[in-house]
Amino acid sequence: MNLLITSVSWFSLTLGGVFCIVGAIGLLRMPDFYTRMHAASVIETLGAGLILLGLMLQAGLTLVTVKLIMLGLLILFVSPTATHALARAAMVRGLKPLLAIEEKTPSKP
Repeated sequence: MNLLITSVSWFSLTLGGVFCIVGAIGLLRMPDFYTRMHAASVIETLGAGLILLGLMLQAGLTLVTVKLIMLGLLILFVSPTATHALARAAMVRGLKPLLAIEEKTPSKP
């Protein structure tokens, strides 16, 4: 049983790390603010969630696990709220998505 928990934990930690790396590359390669913000929210939700799950499995049933659960709940509730607030502030400031700018540009024959 201990080998199974350790294997699942390391798989979760590795997969979470891979998601974080892929999301970081996405942050560098995305063309505008809104798509970069989407990549950052995916990193925070999925990558951090998997890493926290792996750490919980490593910690077992201890106070550390309770703290990790609290941290996971905090990320789960704060991340979408902060992402929404950033997107709304950008829209209020007049920052248009890149695709919206391209649609209004007349095409040349």
